[in-house]
Order: sequence, then C-alpha cells, then structure tokens
Amino acid sequence: MVALSAPSIPMRNTMTSPFKTLLAALAGALLAGCGGQSGSPETPAALPAEPPASQFAATASITQASAARFLGQATFGPTSTDISAVIWRGYDGWLTWQMQKPASSLTAVMNQAAATLQPPATLAQNQFFEAFWQKAVTADDQLRQRVAYALSQIFVVSMVDVQAGGMPRGMAGYHDMLANNAFGNFRALLQNVALHPVMGVYLNALHNEKESGQRVPDQNFAREIMQLFSIGLVQLNQDGTPKLVNGAPVETYGDADIVGLSRVFTGWSWAGPDQTANRFYGYSSPTPDPDRDIKPMQMYPQFHSTLDKSFLGVTIPGGGSGLSDLKIALDTLFNHPNVGPFIGRQLIQRLVTSNPSPAYVARVAAAFADNGSGVRGDMKAVIKAVLLDPEARSDVPTADGGKLREPVLRLAHWMRSFNAKSASGRFLMTTTDDPVYTLGQSPLRSPSVFNFYRPGYTPPNTAIAAAGLVAPEFQITGETSVVGYLNLIRDVIQNGAGTNRDIKADYGAEIALAATPDKLVERINLLLTGGQMSADLKSRIVKSISSLAIPSPTGSNDAAINSASLSRVQAAIFLTMASPEYLIQK
Repeated sequence: MVALSAPSIPMRNTMTSPFKTLLAALAGALLAGCGGQSGSPETPAALPAEPPASQFAATASITQASAARFLGQATFGPTSTDISAVIWRGYDGWLTWQMQKPASSLTAVMNQAAATLQPPATLAQNQFFEAFWQKAVTADDQLRQRVAYALSQIFVVSMVDVQAGGMPRGMAGYHDMLANNAFGNFRALLQNVALHPVMGVYLNALHNEKESGQRVPDQNFAREIMQLFSIGLVQLNQDGTPKLVNGAPVETYGDADIVGLSRVFTGWSWAGPDQTANRFYGYSSPTPDPDRDIKPMQMYPQFHSTLDKSFLGVTIPGGGSGLSDLKIALDTLFNHPNVGPFIGRQLIQRLVTSNPSPAYVARVAAAFADNGSGVRGDMKAVIKAVLLDPEARSDVPTADGGKLREPVLRLAHWMRSFNAKSASGRFLMTTTDDPVYTLGQSPLRSPSVFNFYRPGYTPPNTAIAAAGLVAPEFQITGETSVVGYLNLIRDVIQNGAGTNRDIKADYGAEIALAATPDKLVERINLLLTGGQMSADLKSRIVKSISSLAIPSPTGSNDAAINSASLSRVQAAIFLTMASPEYLIQK
C-alpha cells in the first residue's frame, strides 16, 4: 500500500508508479466481481456517549458496527449520533421514528435560491444539485430522503432530457413528491407519479391528445408505467421468479394492452384555473400557472379519448371521464399480482443487496400484499420488510450478498460520516456526470428511463456472470470510472468538494485518534464499512499510515503535529474508500 501525504494539488498531476499499481489492482478487483472478506465487528473508540438510559429502551443486541451497517442501507451514510440512536431505539423503533418525521423539501431550497436571482437569471440544474446534496447530507429525515432517491431510480425522470432538464424546480418537486409518498400507499404513489408534470414532459403524457384522423395517442407513458413502474415484462411468482409455461416466461402485456392503456393517458396537461385549449398546449395566454411545474396535471375533457380502453383483461367503456378512466387503470395495475415482487425486489437492490434470495423477495412481496392489517401497498410495511429482513440484518453476509456502492452514495457517505460542512451553506455542487474528472453519475440525470443501470445487468466475462448473479451498478463501472473515482475521492478527502471547495469535512474526532493508528482505523472501519473490514485490510492500512510519522510533542509546534495527524487521517480514509471492501456494501 502507498502512504499518502496531503498535497495541495490534485493527485492526477502527481501519480507515482506505486499508485498506478494500486489503481490497476483496484480496477481488476472491481471488474472481477463482488468479492471480499468480512471481519468480525469490533467496538471502536472515541464515539460520542449514548443518550441517557432514561431516553430510550436500550437494545443490547445491536452493536455499534451492526448499527452502522444498518444505517449504510437506510441513510446516505452513518454518523456517530445516528449510530447511538439506532442502538437505543432498536432497528424497528428507529424506522418508526424516522417515518414520523416531516419531509424535507428540495422545492423550498429552490424557492429560496430563486429569490436571490437577479433577472434575467432563472433557476438552473445547478440549483437542483445544491438542494439535493444539502438534503442528502443534512436532512433529519434521512430514511425518507434515502428511500426517495431509491424510488427516483425506479420511477425515473432525467434532466438529461432537454425539456425535463429545463424544469429544475419541477425536478425538485418530483423528488419531493417521491419523498412525500415514500411511507404512504403505493397506489397514491403511482397516481402522483403518473400526474406529475415532469413525468408528463419526460414520457410525453403531458398534452397527449385523443385519436383524430391519422393521429393516435402517444404510447410512451402507457408502456413504461407497465414495464418499469408496476408489473414488469413477465409474469412473476411471489418470490420474484418468472412463471413458466412450457419452460418459457409469460409476457405480462402485449401491443394491444399498450394501445388500450394509452387512451387512458390522453387529455392531461398543465394545471391552471381553466381548461382552455391554449392552457392545454402551454401557450403564454392565458398566463401559465406559476406553479405548473410542481402541481399535478389536470384533465382537459375535450382532449380525452372517447374510445373503449382495453388492457390487462379489463375494458373501460368509451365515453367515461378522464378521472374515472384513470382510477380504473391505476387500480388495475395496483392490484396486479406482479407489483409486490417486481417493486419489492428493486427496492431490495437499491437499499440492501443486488441478489436477494427468492425467499427474501417473497417476504417483501407478502408485506406489500398485506401490511398485517389487510392493507395492500403500505410502503411503511414494505420498507420495514426490506430493511428488517434476516438477510438484511445478518452481520455475516452470504457469499453473493451485498451491492456495489454507486458513486453518488459514496460521496454522500463521506460527507455525512465526516461531518462535512458547506462554507456557503448551499452545498455548491454542479453536475458530476464526467467519469474521468467527477463521479460519472449525477442525481436524477440518468441516460434514459431505464436508469443508470438495469436491475438485471450482469457484467460480461466476470465471476459474477459465471455465478449467474447480477450487479446493476457495474453497468457504469469500468477502468475510466474506477480511476476517475480514485482521483476524485483522494482530492476531495484532502481539499474538499464542490465549487471553490465549498464542502469540507471536519476530521476533528479522527485527528484525536491519529497517534494510535489501530484505533483510528477502527473508527473508520465503523463509519465506512460498518465494522466489516477484514483483518488483512486493517493491518495494511495501519501499517501504511504508521509510516507517516507524527512529530514528538517535545520540541514540535501544534501546527506540525496537527498536519501530520491530518495526513494519517486522510490516508486512512482514502485507502479505505479505495478498497473493494468499502466499494462493496455488505
């Protein structure tokens, strides 16, 4: 392992041969598969005192490492305070507590930003990124924000699209809609997704007109609400495995179903005080509603199809209202037996593991079908089933357990675990699309409606493929992005992130442990790998940072000691975040 100092220039200009060797080794390890050993959870030093025993009922079975690992799944990254809260509330108690918290608002941040702009300046995507990172790092409703981000990768809209990208406040409103529905009912979530104007713009459901002459309704949203947002392509057993007839999977829908359902999604357009044709088309007269980018679309009856609408074995007679047609269509999708296993499996993949067992999927699907009180689609029950399942909570992950941490989550994890602060208070992050110089991923900027990676993606010619497993996040992983990430994270750890290094970590707690490398590494092991770091990796990091000498207090000034201590801390964090044992969330 190579020891790092804290240079003031980015590493890409100062790479040495040993470091190139490290990059090559990491790239090979990443592209070979989701392997890695697990160490025994240990109790690290220098964590804050837990809350007083009178505040919560202690859950003695939850260790600090177990709590940190849980938070790695349920939040954008564990903090020392959150670890204590989980230990004292218990897993279920912490989830219930988080689910009761009011939703943070990205839209409110965008509105504040808009108030500071001088005409003719308008809100842009950069203000959305600032709002996203601010809430991902600092919001108190961490579970809600993390689930909303997971949902944004299932119910995809993307600012890569020119029209959607021109609605940054609407994108914030869309994220807020997902957050507001994260613990509600899936039926309401599905309707709010269908009627959000950003989704309307992105998948052509906004000002979609009924048939006339050679014109037919646009079929884009009708196709995707079935394929991606509810039932999927093939019929499923409740454990997520495909139903087979004569050894072949059975399709859930066909072209005729798309045609019939597309008629339901006609006549919807911008919200406003009237239903004139000009407002439907979005003309400047009458004056557009100033909040039309965040308000649900409204029905314009004159543009709604009057034909019969047949799909999935249901026929809605022609001549009905757009609202009644929508209700029947969404009820039909919501009650389809595929929804529980289809959506449940993807939530497991986004939060816990790429390859859940059929039994795990079945347990989550059962929670979707019935929350224990006869209610279908209760998202609270579903999220609890995902995060409290024995496969999620076992501190001894299976050989094919875990998932590759996506780049956005890695950066957010660093910010949260090391108490990063924004000098401006705004978290001045811009797009991070570039895989060479940034993350290779920006929130809500996937290349298509199929997200950054497909749930069933398998990297070809790898051990993962040979084992018949999937690894979705590897679809945006390659030599370029691996090297780019290592360059970026090393630079960020030392110098801060964002425009003008606006976001910087506070390593005070870690610096206090720098003189005892084993304790320093144990703290980093807790915060970054949930206590899962192997003994071999811990030994290597301890040995590496021990080579960075700290001057003796005798005859040395505090500045020199602090600088040397900081170098140890930064090196330990980098070597951890560069390791496959961190990159693979167990």
